Amino acid sequence: MTHTSSNKWLSYVLLTLLGFVMIYPLIWLFVSSFKTNQDIFGSSKLFADTYVWDSYSLGWAGTGQYGFQHFFVNTLKMVLPTVVLTIISSVIVAYGFSRFVFPLRTFLFSIMMATLMLPDATVMIPRYILFNNLGWLDTYLPFIVPSAFATSAFFIYMLIQFFQGLPRELDESATIDGCNSFMILIRVLLPLCKPALFSVGIFQFIWTWNDFFNSIIYISSVKKFTVSLGLRLSLDASSAVSWNQVLAMSVVSVVPCILLFFLAQKYFVEGISTTGLKG
Repeated sequence: MTHTSSNKWLSYVLLTLLGFVMIYPLIWLFVSSFKTNQDIFGSSKLFADTYVWDSYSLGWAGTGQYGFQHFFVNTLKMVLPTVVLTIISSVIVAYGFSRFVFPLRTFLFSIMMATLMLPDATVMIPRYILFNNLGWLDTYLPFIVPSAFATSAFFIYMLIQFFQGLPRELDESATIDGCNSFMILIRVLLPLCKPALFSVGIFQFIWTWNDFFNSIIYISSVKKFTVSLGLRLSLDASSAVSWNQVLAMSVVSVVPCILLFFLAQKYFVEGISTTGLKG
């Protein structure tokens, strides 16, 4: 075996071990969803001697008036509009900053970037008061409406970097062919921005899907609980918690995020690797 081949196999072994370490929590979560409470807390072994096979069906049925499928649907009602509106609004704002020169452009861009350094705790109370005055509490509007106005500077900056990496000659060629600014964005730039759009969508989907803090602040009715609140509700339902059911629903709750990532992995990796490059 040559020196190059040995280094190659060593790299494979190290990457395999590192990958196993990274996914071990997910493996433990899945295996433990079939364990009893005694095995979960009484042993550090990955596999148990006895297993419970109805944890998923019982967890999905729930312990109260609403089953876990109800929380699943609620989460989709909140997440999907938020993701779509975030992509649309962020693209429009990023296109304006990257392709047009207008008064106070530098100042507005600086203000936008400054919001990245602003701790969320400093705006939590004013934002709650605003949404309360608008009558939006106990609805999904505090999540959906702000996403329509490009409130995430991180996504805007990511798309600006991607737009700046696209040659301006494409805009000039489209203008010669009779395209206006909107047609240039729709017909020329957006097809090339697919990796960045997938990156924004994946990030926003995962962040909103897993959001517990804001959900528990703005949503108070059990009928409107999301997946994260539904998991917390299962812990408060009784004094004796069936942890295998909680872990089973935790597995179910992370499945959409995992599937989305792997289905869009090609575009996601390409988007992350190219948003910082400029042509």
